[in-house]
Amino acid sequence: MSTFIPNTLCTCGRVHTAADLDCVIQKSAVNRITEFVKKLDGKKAFLFADINTYPIAGDKICALLESDGIACSKYIFSDRHLEPDEKAVGSVFMHYDSSCDIIIGLGSGVINDIGKILSKSTGKPYIIVGTAPSMDGYASASSSMAMDGVKVSLNTKCPDVIIGDIDILKTAPVHMAKSGLGDMLAKYTSICEWRISNLINGEYYCESIADFVRKSLEKCVSNAEGILRQDEESLAAVFEGLIGCGTAMEYAGLSRPASGIEHYLSHVWDMRGLEFGTHVDLHGIQCAIGSLYSIKAYERLRQITPDMAKGCAYAEGFDFEDWSRQLIEFIGQGANAMIRLEAKEQKYNVDKHKIRLKKIIDSWDDILRIMDEELPSSEEFEKILDSIDAPKTVSEIGIDSSILPMTFKSAKDIRDKYVLPRLMWDLGILDEMADSIC
Repeated sequence: MSTFIPNTLCTCGRVHTAADLDCVIQKSAVNRITEFVKKLDGKKAFLFADINTYPIAGDKICALLESDGIACSKYIFSDRHLEPDEKAVGSVFMHYDSSCDIIIGLGSGVINDIGKILSKSTGKPYIIVGTAPSMDGYASASSSMAMDGVKVSLNTKCPDVIIGDIDILKTAPVHMAKSGLGDMLAKYTSICEWRISNLINGEYYCESIADFVRKSLEKCVSNAEGILRQDEESLAAVFEGLIGCGTAMEYAGLSRPASGIEHYLSHVWDMRGLEFGTHVDLHGIQCAIGSLYSIKAYERLRQITPDMAKGCAYAEGFDFEDWSRQLIEFIGQGANAMIRLEAKEQKYNVDKHKIRLKKIIDSWDDILRIMDEELPSSEEFEKILDSIDAPKTVSEIGIDSSILPMTFKSAKDIRDKYVLPRLMWDLGILDEMADSIC
């Protein structure tokens, strides 16, 4: 990974800390499971997995523990496609053996997110044995869940141990490794937007953390072509990069280093999937596609000249009640939480908008410079996706492309985060841009 020195005063003025975790990425790493359980004073483990992940190493983990005198209780989700929602969390809590003093998850995204919730709630140490290099949440202290139909990020805790056994990671479908690289590729836009928000809104930003993420991304991209043949070095690079970006979020105390508009596009598709049963794909696959659309949108943005009168007229003519009705129609009941968020944010307040717009106009050359420094061209980005035979459009993953303009416009309402559609709304060009881009 790139060099980063935590627990010292950073140039950003903060001391960055993260959970003290052990992370091992190597062949046969799962054989060290009892070593880590004993280090955490575990006497009885609660192992949970789903019917897809348990056959990979579940019996082996139980056998390793029991051969070393560590009892093992287990729960296996029966869902073929496990959803990260209240049902799944409630189910694992109901089956949790309270006599256990350590928790072991065997899986990737959903399993890990549930494990972090269980660990925080019970106060028990948590080990995750990763089964795929598919997403960047392994080392983060948050869980991405669906709650009341809305994609939310819950504050949880980092695992105490992350085990990346290359022999296990190689068994994952190549589509999951593509997803992991896709989640890493999202860092192009996330860092770009973090810097832009810092410039416009004075949001906290740390160049050391951003550079830490850039170097992790660079290593992943340089090893991208090995993904298709399940090259061990490539898989290790992606898994390491994903762990690094999760840690970067911990250092920053927010998700900015790792997610931006591309994640919110994915969240919109996920929310529609929950509400209407429409097709969704793996998070990282959707993020990669969202990143490509976003990079193309930024390229269009380079061609405009900010106009104060146009921006103010757009904001003054914005009908929030009408927009709220459109959100509910498009996203379903999950949109209600997005609508309620505006009461706190006041992002559509015309007075606040004028202040932002003036800052945007005054800083336009700096915004363009940030875009040039952080973003590859859409052609360069497409070459990366082509190198791993990854989809580049939503239609390739079963999503109706006609929803793209509304996806782009509604993504600005998901979180209290300044992302590309908010910048376009401030400029008064969101509607025309969303239609032309998509």
